[in-house]
Amino acid sequence: MIKLTNRQARQFMLLKHGLLGHYKFEGKQGILDFVRQAGCIQFDPIDVCGKNAELVLQSRIKGFTKEMLDELLYQDRRLVDYPDKNLAIILVEDWPYFERYRQAAREHAEHYPEMQALTEEVRSHIQNQGALCSNDYKLEKDFTWRSAIHWSGGNNTSRSVLEQMYSTGELIIHHKKGTRKYYDIADKYIPDRMLNAPEPLPSELDHQKWRVLRRVGAIGLLWNRASDAWLNIWGLKTDERNEVFRQLLNENKILAVAVEQIKDTLYCRTEDLPLIETVLNNPNLESRCELIAPLDNMMWDRKLIHAIFGFDYTWEIYTPVIKRKFGHYVLPLLYGEDFIGRVEVIAERKDRTLVVKNIWYENGVKQTKSVRTALDDCFNKFAKFNGCESISFLASSD
Repeated sequence: MIKLTNRQARQFMLLKHGLLGHYKFEGKQGILDFVRQAGCIQFDPIDVCGKNAELVLQSRIKGFTKEMLDELLYQDRRLVDYPDKNLAIILVEDWPYFERYRQAAREHAEHYPEMQALTEEVRSHIQNQGALCSNDYKLEKDFTWRSAIHWSGGNNTSRSVLEQMYSTGELIIHHKKGTRKYYDIADKYIPDRMLNAPEPLPSELDHQKWRVLRRVGAIGLLWNRASDAWLNIWGLKTDERNEVFRQLLNENKILAVAVEQIKDTLYCRTEDLPLIETVLNNPNLESRCELIAPLDNMMWDRKLIHAIFGFDYTWEIYTPVIKRKFGHYVLPLLYGEDFIGRVEVIAERKDRTLVVKNIWYENGVKQTKSVRTALDDCFNKFAKFNGCESISFLASSD
């Protein structure tokens, strides 16, 4: 059993994510390295001051620009939009490991015979005309449908068919324009050795072990208990999760970690032992100030963040206005080893102005000169990331 103080647990988590000290990841290669470490980045289309995946990367990748992610997805094809922890971005090399989900979608479609003719119609159109958005091509037939994986087609038959073909792996997202997704034939972009590879882990238990290990790596430290960190791992109930952890421990793929004042045992990947040893040596680490994405990998288990960092964060975007404690799209504010507050910030792109609507500091945070300097650097970097030339501060709350 590895024993860590609370501070050492914080340092380990932050160093693992490249959020403390010098930047661990840089440029397009840094994006790929981080996604490989994290397994996936959660995607959300809302763009108040950058989309969630972009926000995740801007806090970690030195020199990050939104164009880098777009190039890796839609030009280099090293990354691909695909469901993992809900809608996500994964490495294209991980495509074969999700074949069981595509097969489930194919089997689901067999219950809807009328889908076949519609699929053939859409396939023919894409082959002749190229990438297609559901708004560009209207199927005349009304069709009630619910996808096996993530989407409800509703009354939009074209979207239902496109999303079904995406679920089966016949289509991938070719590119996006705002919130619109354009689909094209997958075999144009994914090499055959990946596209048609057999399921690498046919056993359900082996697949669950692979996915749980990825999620532990995505966060750094994680416990064996109910958690949003396990979202979209099919069949992972309590008994199955207990068996997965038991086998991963026996195979020495994870290590047990005891953190002071946390009653539950935490776990890290065995490959992270050198990083554990680093924090045990009491390193002198340079502090950075970063704005953290609302669906950031490190924030997937909010109870864990509260236990380790003492920071209570709720993304209030879907909370009724009257019940919000803070704001519509509020980002955690990290400085050094602590979350010192949260910020509501909007990129007014027409005016090229970053509007900082409010800053709420945690109790006991002193706005020292070093904190103010770090905040200035953070907001200047964030403005550049959003293509803004000026920053407007409206208010702040202690």
